[in-house]
Amino acid sequence: MADMHALLSAFAPIWLLTAAGYAVGRSGLLGVHAEAVLGRFVFHVAMPAALFGMVAASRPADFARLSLVAFAAATALVSAAGYAVARRFFGRGRAAAAISSMASGYVNSANLGIPVAVRVLGDASFVAQVILFQVLLVSPVILTLLDSGTGAGGGPGGGRRGGGLRRMLTLPVRNPIIMASLLGVAVSASGLRLPDAVTRSCDLLGAAAVPTALITLGLSLYGGPADGAGPAAGGGGRDPGPAEVGASVALKTLAQPLTAFLVAGPLLGLPDHQVLAVVVCSALPTAQNAFVYAREYGQDTTLARNAVVASTVVSMLTLSFAAWALGPAQ
Repeated sequence: MADMHALLSAFAPIWLLTAAGYAVGRSGLLGVHAEAVLGRFVFHVAMPAALFGMVAASRPADFARLSLVAFAAATALVSAAGYAVARRFFGRGRAAAAISSMASGYVNSANLGIPVAVRVLGDASFVAQVILFQVLLVSPVILTLLDSGTGAGGGPGGGRRGGGLRRMLTLPVRNPIIMASLLGVAVSASGLRLPDAVTRSCDLLGAAAVPTALITLGLSLYGGPADGAGPAAGGGGRDPGPAEVGASVALKTLAQPLTAFLVAGPLLGLPDHQVLAVVVCSALPTAQNAFVYAREYGQDTTLARNAVVASTVVSMLTLSFAAWALGPAQ
């Protein structure tokens, strides 16, 4: 009962902010372009500020953990499966399949992972490593697939297709998420200490990323596909149905934590408390970043939006089961 109460407390802000976004959309308070404007604010301003501050304060030693290897392996396998399923069984193009891959394997590690880890694991140190792994390794791969699959140059409808090598080499300059992460890596590697005014400014601006993304998600639930990005070229031209959304949610909430358990436990033989940490973080639902990226690159946001909502519901059960089956962190 205590574990369920803790999970409900962690999930409550997600539901409340998403519901607030839906109410704002229904009222028309922010106008018809609110979803697009807020989505661009998150992608181009707030999220880069949050990522720069987070990565700049990190240490390279944070990646030298066997438990992170287990999480990374499960993420890579399930994300690749999500991509393959979207391509082979649902006929999606490269960019749309990248969103399916993200919906299948990119966990909500920041605004949900931290409170869940504190309550279930006792601390959030492993979640910090997961956040860095997703920011520095997973996001660039997803964004590269999106960029090469749309030729959008960082935004819907912009740019020409082609120029593969040139586009790939210039992607960090054109993409604020990757640029902010690389700048953060440079600061971290150099050992520089940023002025307090800079770090406080990044923290303040970055704090707007998660709540604004959830408000935007709520706006999309009211507006539906008509107000969001339409199906992109090469995306298959069909709205994702229940089977496609269900496949992503099943991979995210069932296959990823199960794979993480098999890698961390039987394969690597990690201690019980590390296995629990890996499985709990892998069982977190799809991050709202999938919706933000889909919107920014002109993809149909239906799958990302529905996967975020559905996986958030289902993950309450899988997280509870993982905490019960694997026991408390030691």
